Amino acid sequence: MFKAGSFDCIGIPISAFALAAKLLSPALAGELPTCPDSDLLIHNTTIYTADDDNWQAQAIAIKQDRIVFVGSNEEAGRWACGAKNSMDLQGHVVYPGFTDSHQHLEGVGRRTRSLSLFGIPTRKATIEGIRAWADSVPEGDWVLGRGWIEREWSDDRRFLGRTDVDAFTANKPLYMPRADGVSALVNSRALELAGVDANTPDPEGGRFERDSQGNPTGYVLARAMDQFRAILPPETDEYIKDNLRLGMLANAALGWTQTHDAGMSWREVGLLRELHESQEMAHRVYVAIPIAEAPALMHHGIEETADGFFELRGIKVFIDGTLGSRGAALIDSYSDAEHNGFMNRTSQEELMPVLEAALRQGFQVMTHVIGDRALRSTLDWYAQAQADLPADKWRTRDLRWRLEHAQIIPPQDQKRLVEMGVIPSMQPSHAIGDLNFAGDRLGEERLEYAYPWQALLDQGLKIAAGSDAPVEAGDPRIEFYAAITRRRVDGSLGDNWHPEFAVSREDALRMLTLWPAYAAFQEHERGSIRVGKFADLTVFDVDFLLADPADILNAATVMAMVGGRISYSANNITAISGGARSVDEVRR
Repeated sequence: MFKAGSFDCIGIPISAFALAAKLLSPALAGELPTCPDSDLLIHNTTIYTADDDNWQAQAIAIKQDRIVFVGSNEEAGRWACGAKNSMDLQGHVVYPGFTDSHQHLEGVGRRTRSLSLFGIPTRKATIEGIRAWADSVPEGDWVLGRGWIEREWSDDRRFLGRTDVDAFTANKPLYMPRADGVSALVNSRALELAGVDANTPDPEGGRFERDSQGNPTGYVLARAMDQFRAILPPETDEYIKDNLRLGMLANAALGWTQTHDAGMSWREVGLLRELHESQEMAHRVYVAIPIAEAPALMHHGIEETADGFFELRGIKVFIDGTLGSRGAALIDSYSDAEHNGFMNRTSQEELMPVLEAALRQGFQVMTHVIGDRALRSTLDWYAQAQADLPADKWRTRDLRWRLEHAQIIPPQDQKRLVEMGVIPSMQPSHAIGDLNFAGDRLGEERLEYAYPWQALLDQGLKIAAGSDAPVEAGDPRIEFYAAITRRRVDGSLGDNWHPEFAVSREDALRMLTLWPAYAAFQEHERGSIRVGKFADLTVFDVDFLLADPADILNAATVMAMVGGRISYSANNITAISGGARSVDEVRR
């Protein structure tokens, strides 16, 4: 598993560790009773274990894919003579392997090789970026990309429309989802190909934005996107498979050792299995299938590989849209619009049989809800399904059903989460991005229960934190920073943004390690650094528990390790198969 000699690829010296005297006083070195066998001994570091019984350590021993020792440098001395290799981390900081509890892996990989509009600061620059990309696309081909987000622009925060791009895409259909992935920009050529005009009705659970004459503006929401997805050119299995591979490599470079994929298609699942069989998975993946493909999962059943790299257990449900697009379903109307969003991306009639099947077969239900109306309705439906089916027909009483995003949670519904044992899966970066418009959308009163992380923790709930990449950057440093500061990355704080809902650093670490493991039924196997658990580790050069918050954003990933195997090191990325890609290649 580890080669003797130096791991030059990460710039950290590794020796046969016969030099136990470096760790031990001469007296203690002479008292060693045994030399336990291990493949690797890591020492000379600060280790935050996320284990309340032993919160900090200095050394870890690993055998095969498991942790066999956690303790001090002095205690590590008895392991020195039996370790095949050792790693002096020279004061870098070790954490349990970070987990992104809500991500879309294929989209993360796709982002590395297509037009990404993420992070562009103005509307003007965004349109110019689209123009430059469109110029490289042959006549008749689709202009594709993703990531524009008007809330981040400093000049004009209107949604993009066809008039912004028609002049340079007249003969090239264009389809570009907004960063949230539940709305998109299309041009006039795409509208023509899809047969959408002023007479086309809005689909259930979606909407074509229209101008004052009723003509589509080119901004489409939720199920209205389906008519354009249906006419996009087909993609080969190899293209999608490579996106999955590139996504894992990009994730590992950021320090992720596992992701929860919130809606991986059955086709992608098959390709991910192939990557697992060829040992090309750079991190673990916990998978939920979209509700549209739930029948295939019900026929197939729960699946888990022996090495824990792949688990298929969830059903992803979609209820409402997003707050930024005014698609989140609110109980009362938006403060800046005369409607309260929309639901029925999945209707109650569609959902109830799926919930019953989940109870009978033990699937985890993971439901996209953002607005308070969507959240309350979903809890009602969860409760109804559980009441309608006798508990002796459930596969397990330990359901751990989840609410994905759950951004606006009135106090009475916070209590229901506790009573029902429902897990909030939340993305700290959403809150600091939404600083730019949430006050306008919700008004001051509803801000009092928006993104209420600490209020949920105070009631004993475990929050599984993630990023929703490629909607957001997908960076654990940003997620940790956002959780503890509730501020924009420049340090600024929005008006009435309730800084009291920020969490402690210890809880932020749990939100990205131990509690995601719990949310995937894996807390006995991973999520903390403890003897017997998988050797999943994330190493940064900054102490997240002590450093100035701004320094966390600038931390460098030193290493990501999954099951005792290095999936990323500071100087290059090495796939589990042994192939190598540079960081620059992955980011292209």
